Amino acid sequence: MASKQELAIVYAALILEDEGVQITAEKVNKLLQAAGIQVEPFWPGLYVKALEGVKISELISNIGSGAGSAPAAPAASAPAAAAAKEEKPAAKKEEKKEESEDEDMGFGLFD
Repeated sequence: MASKQELAIVYAALILEDEGVQITAEKVNKLLQAAGIQVEPFWPGLYVKALEGVKISELISNIGSGAGSAPAAPAASAPAAAAAKEEKPAAKKEEKKEESEDEDMGFGLFD
């Protein structure tokens, strides 16, 4: 679970994003000081570096959509993806066979 310091930095970053202000370590520190929260000096810079190139508003709006942040596959790989989908049921059947063999060993654990 995240510490109070980490949560405070995340909330500060969300406030800055909501206001349309560029997220920098200095601005995060100013918000934290205004709120009376003391954090280790390395945390704001660490979070700002982690958020570089990330569109937080898109990240928030896509939570729970199942879309994830992975880029879309190119159209040329669509046939390969379709072939992979067709092969998956066969692989599942094989896995089920292996499980059934492991389950029936001729004796029980507590016999």
